[in-house]
Amino acid sequence: KSHKELLMASSPCHAKTNVMFLKTHKTASSTVLNILFRFAERYNLTVALPADQLLHLGYPKTFLANFVEEFQAIGQNYNIMCNHLRFNPSEVQKVMAANTFYFSILRNPIPLLESSYVYYKDNVPAFRISKDVNEYLASPTKYYHPEDYRQNIYARNIMWFDFGYDNNAKDNEKYIQAVLKEIEQNFHLILIADYFDESMVLLKHTLCWDLDDVIYFKLNSRSQDTVQTLTPESKEEIKAWCSLDWKLYLHFNQSFWRRIEDTIGREELEKEVNHLRTRQRELMDTCLLGQEAVGRDHIENKALLPFQSGAANILGYNLKQDLDNRTLRTCQRMVMPELQYTSYLYAVQHPHKKRKQLGLPLLWTSSQEK
Repeated sequence: KSHKELLMASSPCHAKTNVMFLKTHKTASSTVLNILFRFAERYNLTVALPADQLLHLGYPKTFLANFVEEFQAIGQNYNIMCNHLRFNPSEVQKVMAANTFYFSILRNPIPLLESSYVYYKDNVPAFRISKDVNEYLASPTKYYHPEDYRQNIYARNIMWFDFGYDNNAKDNEKYIQAVLKEIEQNFHLILIADYFDESMVLLKHTLCWDLDDVIYFKLNSRSQDTVQTLTPESKEEIKAWCSLDWKLYLHFNQSFWRRIEDTIGREELEKEVNHLRTRQRELMDTCLLGQEAVGRDHIENKALLPFQSGAANILGYNLKQDLDNRTLRTCQRMVMPELQYTSYLYAVQHPHKKRKQLGLPLLWTSSQEK
């Protein structure tokens, strides 16, 4: 073993099990949520799940502790929190232990806005009344009316909003620096969706998890044919229109790569990314029929159908038929969409409460009922 490996082997670290993930919108965060839910099941951890029939933690309202199921009874004894919420540190701290690890994920605002546009086309007034994403970006203020700001959060600086800040704030250097500093104080790590595998390797190192804890199948992605091509003008316009998100992204993209240099190093990173991809391919070969994601019309088991939104065709997976029980469970967890998984964990954690209504068959709960 190399000197470095021996050093690392001699000081084993303990897997961190108190983790808060701020789930941002259209940033590969559903895939991260699936990783965290599987981790919670593996270590039998308690998840801060949305109360009653909610499928998120009160979003887009600013988070309050009582949005969490049984907060009154369970108090600060939750291990994992990762469903959508609008960040509010003082209320999150009522739910999560003092030694909780806080992290989130950001994405380049250029592909992010196009993704939001397609996904939220029907819900967001600014998107609904424009023909396509380029028309919207040619003159956003024509479509984006301040009085609709509640419905229009996805149409401008959505990441800034998710972190709890005003997404229509004036872009002022002093203000931006203050917010960046505050985010750095509240979060131990900010990942970058555009470098997802690198992010998973960094997360694994930082939390002291195993490779299998961060293996994933890409969830909640959409078919290529629903992607709209941005003009060069539109791309520039996003940097100006979403300048708060743009500066947020630039700042944390830099600190992300600095963190890699300081902890893992580029060479080791590359090795581990390759390792992760190899393991991912093995699992896909084991689990999946046809080895890849399929469009909504080709998902055989409707219990595994992801939530469909806007003009996006959200992809899902078909599992092989002849898997043994243990492999089947592993594979089902890997491909289980966010709402079904939330609902399933809720049924396990709060067996006496009314099930969350998804209007979908709930996967293997009947066979698991005691």
